This record gives sequence, structure tokens and C-alpha cells, in this order.
Amino acid sequence: WFAFNNCPLVLGGARRLHVSAAFNAKAKVAMSRFEPSSSINYEELHEKINIVRKRLNRPLTLSEKIVYGHLDDPAGQEIARGRTYLRLRPDRVAMQDATAQMAMLQFISSGLPRVAVPTTIHCDHLIEAQIGGVEDLKRAKEVNQEVYNFLATAGAKYGVGFWKPGSGIIHQIILENYAYPGVMLIGTDSHTPNGGGLGSVCIGVGGADAVDVMAGIPWELKCPNVIGVKLTGRLSGWTSPKDVILKVAGILTVKGGTGAIVEYHGPGVDSVSCTGMATICNMGAEIGATTSIFPYNHRMKTYLNKTGRADIAALADEYKEDLVPDPGCEYDQVIEINLSELKPHINGPFTPDLAHPVSEIGAVAEKNGWPLEVKVGLIGSCTNSSYEDMGRAASLAKQALDRGLKCKAAFTVTPGSEQIRATIERDGFSQILRDVGGVVLANACGPCIGQWDRKDVKKGEKNTIVTSYNRNFTSRNDANPATHAFVTSPEIVTALAIAGTLKFNPETDYLVGANGERFKLEPPNGDELPAREFDPGQDTYQHPPADSTSVRVDVSPTSTRLQLLEPFDKWNGKDLEDLPVLIKVKGKCTTDHISAAGPWLKFRGHLDNISNNLLIGAVNVDNNAVNKIKNQLTGEYGGVPDVARHYKASGLSWVVVGDDNYGEGSSREHAALEPRHLGGRVIIVKSFARIHETNLKKQGMLPLTFADPADYDRIRPDDKISITGLANFSPGKPLKGVVKHGDGSQDIITLNHTFNDNQIEWFHAGSALNRMKELQ
Repeated sequence: WFAFNNCPLVLGGARRLHVSAAFNAKAKVAMSRFEPSSSINYEELHEKINIVRKRLNRPLTLSEKIVYGHLDDPAGQEIARGRTYLRLRPDRVAMQDATAQMAMLQFISSGLPRVAVPTTIHCDHLIEAQIGGVEDLKRAKEVNQEVYNFLATAGAKYGVGFWKPGSGIIHQIILENYAYPGVMLIGTDSHTPNGGGLGSVCIGVGGADAVDVMAGIPWELKCPNVIGVKLTGRLSGWTSPKDVILKVAGILTVKGGTGAIVEYHGPGVDSVSCTGMATICNMGAEIGATTSIFPYNHRMKTYLNKTGRADIAALADEYKEDLVPDPGCEYDQVIEINLSELKPHINGPFTPDLAHPVSEIGAVAEKNGWPLEVKVGLIGSCTNSSYEDMGRAASLAKQALDRGLKCKAAFTVTPGSEQIRATIERDGFSQILRDVGGVVLANACGPCIGQWDRKDVKKGEKNTIVTSYNRNFTSRNDANPATHAFVTSPEIVTALAIAGTLKFNPETDYLVGANGERFKLEPPNGDELPAREFDPGQDTYQHPPADSTSVRVDVSPTSTRLQLLEPFDKWNGKDLEDLPVLIKVKGKCTTDHISAAGPWLKFRGHLDNISNNLLIGAVNVDNNAVNKIKNQLTGEYGGVPDVARHYKASGLSWVVVGDDNYGEGSSREHAALEPRHLGGRVIIVKSFARIHETNLKKQGMLPLTFADPADYDRIRPDDKISITGLANFSPGKPLKGVVKHGDGSQDIITLNHTFNDNQIEWFHAGSALNRMKELQ
């Protein structure tokens, strides 16, 4: 077992040592940051892998080894990729502060005294970028004091570690401290797969899934398919790890990875740094993948050694055969990318799968009427804020400074963690980036998730920004639907910020120095890891006390930020009759459209208040407007949340109709809680994103898909829909939808679902949490 605390660390069963001896002196500050017994037994993992391999009688992929190595019952579990549901025992849980509020409120409602697995809360989402890191962090602590106090005391009460505001972004903290080869971790954020860069199976989930694991209940996951990405050649020049996932996103699109784990392999893997692998896995969320992973290699070993985990690296070496794919294993799909031929890419605007070589983006932008001037360049975020990323960006900034240039665009820098901030400050990168015109923001998510008090353009003003982030949906970064956001590598962001235009190709184009001479930027360079040890910076971790009986967790009944949860109503045993269509959504509908972030983040712990943003970003097919729908009871138009509340007050449940890949993007379960809270019972779409479909099931909703996608066109915005066959609701058996039109005619359509027996019990009980309490 690995016990990350001053508890025994049992390596390979027989070898024992204390964790304090497993870390070098420089890393001892970090020791207080680990909470009790995060454990994985490589011997047990090995045994389970062998049980499953013998049963299946075939070689296993790496992701299969780790997933099946965490089965609750490896000898009896039915295993069929893409079909059966697996019951798993993850090793730990991590939650960011925006989703942790609702997750902890649900855990409190469960009545359980303490979490059953190691769990941490990370304060990274509630810090708004305004002025700079120090000032913004100070303001966030004041504005969010009530929420931070709730999370800190709830963590202390229920045995959850608490990373204070300023610690850094959850995924960087996990990579530095909790991820390691072979671990299975679930996190309440869609970019949890970042940990795959260290050979971990890290999966983004909703808060209710996290509560299951925290309660010690086996966690369900549909057995993933496995997409293999074979890497050959070597990265060099301007091409970075980010370009790998930008290219893959262009190939697979935003839904091509749904229901699958993306597994990178091949000789090219060794040319990618550990943090570069994490970048690739992180943005795998944008193709809908369950998670992404790389095989254990010397780059991971080097990173483990540098972050104070040499003993884990040594044990991983012993069990390396369990941490790489079996020879001859088969993938459901294989993509091959030659890194030697891969060119720098930039994806967008408005969707992360619209891929362009950087060399072509200027011409494409001109053709499409996208603004060429780059208003702001933003580097950092959970995707690209490693020491290597910052060093390579600084190498370009230094070249510009040496020629008397600064950025033409505004430029922001977001360190991924306090450790990264302190180390790049010590090593001079931060000062170089400031000198070229950059503003170093707080160690937090900031503009990547819409926490950006942007002042340079007005809402509705057409403009272009380039970021090293992972997601670029409409309005996501700055709440301006006219902002054209492009995602690319930190190196390309820096180059474009210096040049100030999308037409600049740093591989071929020249800049003009202050002396009037033309020059080309040399390709970026930077060390994978610091030559000296990492500087851990300030200790921002709060360890849960051994005895928490005296800890009080208070939620004021008059609070606008926090609200205790009331259980949802149980199914009444009848079919759902004559549900009005609240809204028929046109086109892309992400969780940002369903439950916007940005200024709404402050209400993530208050279900009634956050529900006032329900579907306000979704486009109504009836009038191509957002947040303007017809109330079928009054005939008047109103906002989506207002009409939903009116239906609920009138005793009417309702249905939402949507398009493909409904609910893509963030793992936020508020996008499922809000419709349930406001009276919704059914969501009918062409297809769902994985996390959102599960979140809807957890809250007692019915996520259904059209058996015939053309039936989407049969439904009119003023229809009423009945869902029949619920008395015989069972796995694999479709339900019927009776669609009643305003002219008296009707259509009967077939509606598919992916519920298993346990999930049907959630529906009957009214929610998964209700069912958990029934079983106590």
C-alpha cells in the first residue's frame, strides 16, 4: 500500500518503510499535504490483472489492466467493452471548489460520518482574474469567505484534505502529489484525465458519483472501448505536446472519444515529457473520452523522482509489466501520428475540434471574416502550466525583449500551482514574462473557466483571443459571444501575442526589432524540469484532524451562497403524461449552455439560486433566440428558468429536447440538478456526452435518445410528450414517446436508454442519493 501520511508505506507487500523516509528533505514541506492512507497495492493490482487476463484469454491494453485491476469482483464481473457496466473501487477522490460544494452537501445528506477513501478539495475555481495574482487572491478570500469556510470545516468534519485558495489548479496538484502509475482516481472536474500523463486512470465525474466512492460503494462505469493512438517520430522545433491532442481532436471531433479511453503508445511516446503527456490527456476531455493514458516510462520516473516520490518510481519499475500494454493487445480503433511530421496547430473558434495548422490560420481567418488582430494571449491553465511550458514561453519572450519588443496583444500568465509559481519566480521566468508585457495571475483557473473581469472590449464586440487552454465554447472565457477564442500551445500563444495577429507564422515569418531590423524567432526551448529542486512555495494544505467530533459545519438558512439539500420526490409508479416541451434546443448544447459558469460560480452551493441560469445559453429552435421561450400555459414569452418555475408551481413536469452530444464539456452536475429541481423529468436528445448522461440518471431524471434521430424533427416546440412503458422499465428495453401536436395529431416514437438495473432503482427512488439512504 502507498500510505501518503506518516502511516506505513507498504511496498509490494513485504517491503515496509515510513513515508517520511521515502521523500527527500526538500519535499518534506509537501508531506503535510498528504492525508491518510491513499493506497494502491501493486501486488493486488497484479493479481486482479492476471485473473481477468486468464478469463478473457487475450492480451490486455494498459487501460484495461488498470481499470480491470480495480474491479470489485474480478472473478465474477461480466466484461464486454462498450456494453457491460463495471463495478470499480477507485483509490481516491478529488474535487474542485465549485463542484465540491454540492458534492459535500450531498455527502452530508447521506448521513455518513466520514469518507471511506482518501479525498481532497482544491480551491481553484472561485478566484476571478482582475488585476494580478496577489490582489485577486486577496479579494477572492474576502468575497468567498463563507464558501471557503464551509469547505474547510466540512473537509475537517468528514476526513477530507483541503487545499486552500492559492494552492493551484486541482489537476496540477494531483499530478505533483497524488497521481502515479496504476492509480485510479475520480475527480469532479472533466479535465481530471490530466493524471493520465503519469500512467494513472483519472476520470472526470459528477458529484453524486464522487459521493458513491466517498461512501465506500462500488462505482459504476460502462466498460470503455479503447482507442489506440500510436506515436512515431520525435517532437522538435515549434511542435509541442499540445499539437498532438489538437490534431487528435481534429480527427475524432468533440464526440469521437465518447465511451472510450484513449491510450497512447508507440516509439514516439518517449520524446514527450511527463507534463507534456499530461497536457495531451487533459484535453482528451474535449473529444468526449472517458480518460486518456500513457504507458509508464523513464519520463514518468524522472518526474516522480523530481517531485519527491522516488520510492514509488522504484516500485513502478518492479511492476512495469502491469503498467504498459501487453504485446499483441487489440484496440477498437487506431490512429497513427508521426511526431516528426506534425506541425503546430491552432483550433477554433467556438469549438475545440476545428483544427488548423498555424501556417494556414491567417488565410482561413481572412476567408471566414474572423478578426485577425489578437487582442489577448493567455497562457497557463490546467492544460499548459508546467515548468517546461513556462520555460519555453519565456525563451520566446526573451528573444523579443532582446530585440526591444514587447507583446502587441495583452498577455496573461496563469501558474498551475504554488510550486510552479514559486519555482518559475525563483528561476526568472516570471520576470521575463512580466517584462514582455505579461500579467501573472493567481494560481487558479481564472479566464479558462470564465473567471475573468475583462475590460478591453464591450460585450458583443467581435474580437480574437488565443489561449493555451483546452476549451473555447461561445462566451466561455469572457461571457462575450462575439469573442473568437482559439486554443493552441503556450509557445504559439506567446508568439502570436508578440506579433499581435493570426497571420503570423513563427516558423517562416519575420518580426521587426526596435532597431528596424527583421528577425525570426528561434524555436522555443526549455528544460523539462528545473535543474535545482522544485521550490514548494507556501504550505497551503489543511490536513483533516484525526478526531473531528468537535468540528461544526454551519449552513445559514439565509445564505445566498449555500443551501442544504432536500431529497427529490420518488417516482409515483405511473407513466409521465403530457409533459410540455420546455425548450427544443438547436445545435450545440454544452454544460456551459445548460448551467453557465463565470459569475454564476458563486451560486454553485445554492441549488435554488444557481437554477436561475438553467439553459439560458441554449438556442431555442422556435426563434433562434437564447433564454426566450414560449410559456404554453400563458402564451407569453419568458426566460427558460422563469417558465420552468411557472410550470413547476402549476404542478407540471416538463421535458427538454436536444441535438447531438448534449451536455458535452464540463462535469458540472448542476446541469442535471437544476432541471430536476425546477420540475424537469425527461431529456430527449440524439446523443449524450458521457458524464452528463450519468449525472442526469443520478438525479432521478430520464435521459433518453431517439432510436431514429430524424424524430428530432417531428417534435414541435408547443408539443406535449408522454413517456410510456415505465411500469416495465428494464435494461435494454426501449420506452415509447407519444408526441401530441397542437393540431390534434400525434406521433409515436421509440426512445432508447442505457439504464442498468441499479440505475433504474435510482429513478424509482428519485435519485441515487435517495437510493443510498434506502439501503443504509
